[in-house]
Amino acid sequence: MSKNICFIDGLEGILKYREIDINKLVDLPYDAVSYLLILGDLPGDQELAEYSACLHGEREVNREVIDIIHMCNFNIEAIEALRTIVSFISQFDPDINDSSPEGNKRKAIRLIAKIPTIVAAYYRIANGNQPVSPDPSLSHGANFLYMLRGNKPTQLEAEVMEKDFILSAEHELNASTFSSRVTASTLSDLYSAVVSGLCTLKGPLHGGARAEVTAMIEEITCPENAESYVLDKLSKKEKIMGFGHRVYKTYDPRGTIFKQLAKQLAEAKGDMHWYNIAEVVENTVVRELVEKKGKPIYPNVDFYSGVIYKYMDIPPQLATSIFAIGRVSGWIAHCFDQYEKKRIIRPRAFVLDEC
Repeated sequence: MSKNICFIDGLEGILKYREIDINKLVDLPYDAVSYLLILGDLPGDQELAEYSACLHGEREVNREVIDIIHMCNFNIEAIEALRTIVSFISQFDPDINDSSPEGNKRKAIRLIAKIPTIVAAYYRIANGNQPVSPDPSLSHGANFLYMLRGNKPTQLEAEVMEKDFILSAEHELNASTFSSRVTASTLSDLYSAVVSGLCTLKGPLHGGARAEVTAMIEEITCPENAESYVLDKLSKKEKIMGFGHRVYKTYDPRGTIFKQLAKQLAEAKGDMHWYNIAEVVENTVVRELVEKKGKPIYPNVDFYSGVIYKYMDIPPQLATSIFAIGRVSGWIAHCFDQYEKKRIIRPRAFVLDEC
């Protein structure tokens, strides 16, 4: 049951994966959280070592993938290239026609391992650089930043990227997870289900909001402009990106952690500029909407993660595809759950009236 994969209490601001609170999970390696989601339990030391070895050993992509990337339009968001390439690499998976639990697990490991390599390779090629081969000695987060930049990140940057992937990994029946489950419910293959998730995540009301947050704080320019910017938006009844959630009626627990990480990065870099803009935006929104009007509109997962990407020099073009790097483990967990049911998801049309 999907409830066993993820539990959310929107009134209390609680988020759990497999009954373990996100505040505990965020201090683990992404590999351990990925294992938990797709296999059901936290791994022991030996199980984690074996799982990580499998993941790290599947990070490379073949020459044909690099050729396809060279043919992409580099004026698009990376998520659009990613959905095409994930579909393409399915043809080369030796288990493509093996829908057994063992075959699906092998495909899952390849997807989780290769998606960061694809995103990093796309970015480097788009900017006239050669792709950087993955380093099997690095963690999921550190390796992604290494492939992206060509040099190893600081320890704090690696930790922040790892936590970003963990906080993005799962969130119950959000739009992209639901679309993945619908595809899996037809007993279509795992690659097709993940492509469905990617297509849905692309929307600006879902994963695309992170890029919008980065664009917003750049538009504000400095902390002194932030309050008037928010007030102007609210007077026009325009949305402030990164605020509000369909589920949470209090502060998104992921947003709390991202805020702490954003402050740590700002302090480590000796540059509070972007963090201060974000904090003024938050304080103004809370004052105007929560305190004055009683509307439960707080920062969600996208708001301070957008600030983090600004400090890590991650361009908005990559924001949604990086979300996908973390979320793919959650999609796969739900697909495995759906495969066990062997029942197609087919809601009646009147359900749409409630959306």
